[in-house]
Amino acid sequence: MTEREYQVCSTCVMDTTDSNISFDENGVCDHCNTFFRDIKPKWHTDERGEKEIKEIVKKIKKKGKGKDFDCIMGMSGGIDSSYLLYLAVKKLGLRPLVFHVDAGWNSQEAVNNIEKMVDKLGLDLYTEVIDWEEMKDLQLAYFKAGVSNIDTPQDHSFFATMYKFANEHNVKYILTGGNYSTECVRNPLEWMYYQSDSIQLKDIYKKYGSAKLKNFPITNILWHKVYLPYVKGIKLIRPLDFMEYDKEAATQFLVNEFGYQRYPQKHFESRFTRFYESYWLTEKFGYDTRKVQYSSLILTDQMTREEALKKLESPAYNPDTIKDDFEYIATKLGITVEELQGYMDQPNRSNKEFKSQESIYSIGAKVMRLVGLEKGGKR
Repeated sequence: MTEREYQVCSTCVMDTTDSNISFDENGVCDHCNTFFRDIKPKWHTDERGEKEIKEIVKKIKKKGKGKDFDCIMGMSGGIDSSYLLYLAVKKLGLRPLVFHVDAGWNSQEAVNNIEKMVDKLGLDLYTEVIDWEEMKDLQLAYFKAGVSNIDTPQDHSFFATMYKFANEHNVKYILTGGNYSTECVRNPLEWMYYQSDSIQLKDIYKKYGSAKLKNFPITNILWHKVYLPYVKGIKLIRPLDFMEYDKEAATQFLVNEFGYQRYPQKHFESRFTRFYESYWLTEKFGYDTRKVQYSSLILTDQMTREEALKKLESPAYNPDTIKDDFEYIATKLGITVEELQGYMDQPNRSNKEFKSQESIYSIGAKVMRLVGLEKGGKR
């Protein structure tokens, strides 16, 4: 097989490290063309978006009337969820229950940011703590499997727990900080496979885990994508998609108003995710998620391509702290630095080598795009 010639998009900074990327005659990648064709024309942040979110808010308030809270909102301490929390309370007049899942990897900055936001907004915080021994064993199974997406156990536990809570407490609306402004370009599947694929999670754990998952929350795509929204009426709402959202302006606002502490990069509120995205993916697989993040900001006019290319000249991880980060990850997982290095050095494997529900995801995505429930975003 002939090795593909390296190429970078002429509009964003996605390149052939995404092995499935394609380019048109002008050198523009399919990530960009998907945005221009499928997302931008249908994405309204003007008075149309304002009208739509007001109607949604009315429904949320009506369903929540007489209850302690009218919706739940997942809170990681990251910029998107933090700014949304402010907007939900102060601009939309909602009464969210702040829902946090502690998977054992919170940075101190994240803890501080959550506390500051919740206290100043006068909200209640509900924290679900994941069984650490099971989380640790599951994460080690992913390391041993040699796949790229070792952060799946954390992500899976986050939304599985939140959906379970909403179902058990009859909460009809879940707010999420997901948005097109900073996430209109998606990570390629080979970089980050579907975190909600319970079949693959169980297969990897069966092969490489050392016990049984008794307490770990597990969801599946049919349950949270079909049963909960269309049978139980539990809706996932992305308010940031209905309004102008500038990441830097939002961050600075939170710094000024709440004493919010910045992170070096998106998703770095988790110490494990920081290691995973900045070091594991880049050094072991050659996948730099900053390309996805910066490309989203380029397409939404929040960063220039030149600025992005300049930033990408520096490593994704901090060379001054990576040794300490490496030791921290190994120690917390109960293994030696040498064992962790062994996982770094072992042959890379694809998620396609394990059982999965990828065909169901593929069919579901096509159907959702066909009926207009999904605006696009290539993976």
